[in-house]
Amino acid sequence: MRSLLVIALSTACLSACADKNEAAEDRLEKAAETSARVAGPLPAALGLSEAQLLDAELLDAKGMELGDVAQILRGPDGKVDRLLVEIEDSNPDRYVHVPITGLKTRVAGDDTDLATTMTKADLAALPEVKLPTP
Repeated sequence: MRSLLVIALSTACLSACADKNEAAEDRLEKAAETSARVAGPLPAALGLSEAQLLDAELLDAKGMELGDVAQILRGPDGKVDRLLVEIEDSNPDRYVHVPITGLKTRVAGDDTDLATTMTKADLAALPEVKLPTP
């Protein structure tokens, strides 16, 4: 009986944590999309608008996906200086700041992505960014 109670409480806690993470991710996505709409089509960094940056994937030197751009961040001077990237295949979702310096655009057909010299291990070694929870 006691084991069932522990399992039930653990499951409830995991469910609540997942709900909080999803809510934080939803708020982040909505804020990023709103910022992109307000910024409009003007280039924000690398010759791309905020909307184009948000649509981009972060690729390694071989073209393998490392993550998705979740948010564009600006320094005190108002210029884009880093991106919040959700690391590909992380579970639970893991976010890191990736400096804009050194990134290059890579166009393939209708897709415009961002290429980096970083590896998957380099990205994983960056400090995790915790999303604010409600």
